[in-house]
Amino acid sequence: MKHRILGGTGLSVSEYALGAMMFGAMGDTGHDESIRMIHTALDAGINLVDTADVYSGGESEVIVGKALKGRRDDVVLATKGGLPMGDDPNRRGASARWLHRAVEDSLRRLDTDRIDLYQLHRPDPYTDVDETLGALSDLIRAGKIRAVGGSFFAPEEIVEAQWTAERRGHHRFRSEQPPYSILTRGVENRVLPTAQRYGLGVLTFGPLNSGWLSGRADPTAGHRNAGAGAKMFDLTRPGVRAKADAVRKLTALAAEAGLPLSHLATAFVRAHPAVTAVLIGPRRPEHLADLLAGADVELGDDVLDGIDAIVPPGVDVNPDDFYIDPAPALTDKRLRRR
Repeated sequence: MKHRILGGTGLSVSEYALGAMMFGAMGDTGHDESIRMIHTALDAGINLVDTADVYSGGESEVIVGKALKGRRDDVVLATKGGLPMGDDPNRRGASARWLHRAVEDSLRRLDTDRIDLYQLHRPDPYTDVDETLGALSDLIRAGKIRAVGGSFFAPEEIVEAQWTAERRGHHRFRSEQPPYSILTRGVENRVLPTAQRYGLGVLTFGPLNSGWLSGRADPTAGHRNAGAGAKMFDLTRPGVRAKADAVRKLTALAAEAGLPLSHLATAFVRAHPAVTAVLIGPRRPEHLADLLAGADVELGDDVLDGIDAIVPPGVDVNPDDFYIDPAPALTDKRLRRR
């Protein structure tokens, strides 16, 4: 497993990172099996584990904490906070009040005395970034966290945070975590170049685009095609049909290259010079085994050119998949009036 330095932190992290979103009720995975999967990933050379307080209401952090017993010093441990942790409007966001509580809660669930990388799960439009960075800097000085980063930050939000840190003497964000896959290349336009400009490490998630690039015969039959995520698999939507067409072409390209589609997809993300590590989020042991088997795959220029011909650089095949550039403010009707 190759390693890269995470931004300016000096931390050496594996090119594959283990995402823990599927460990717990969100993935319907038992604790013992999840712990075995974490150990398998560590034994394969992965040294970065990423979770979040909101995953299964904190259960994922508990599982990760159990799995790291006796191995904590060998792991770069990352978690995230900021999404709602209940109905109380003050148990979310990036206020100093909540961040201090959220970090303490994560430390308790993870059963550790420090978090190596603490990330804001989303930007908080209701909290001054100076307030947020001040609180995170206090937590760094207290030894509770080692470095801080963001996730789903738009380019202008990355820049504002960097400038605020410099002007106010705060610790600055050292990483960004955006979605990135062959089917969601919009971050290539401004997010990844902005991260490179400021020397941020980039931890990408969603390389298989919720199973679309897993190599399944019918990606729309996955476990995520129900409930809130159903629209991402609804073939009556033009963007979803376009994605299905791209997947057929990518499957043929992968076959020509002698690769499973999942290996083509993860190798594509790792090939971008801005990317430090790609987060893989297996739900089952066989998913993890398949992804680990592709850890050393490198794509030649001919294959990368073939991908570009199917999905051009900077294009999100289905614009509804993710949001990075924020929608016009007034599409949120709550913002029309005070």
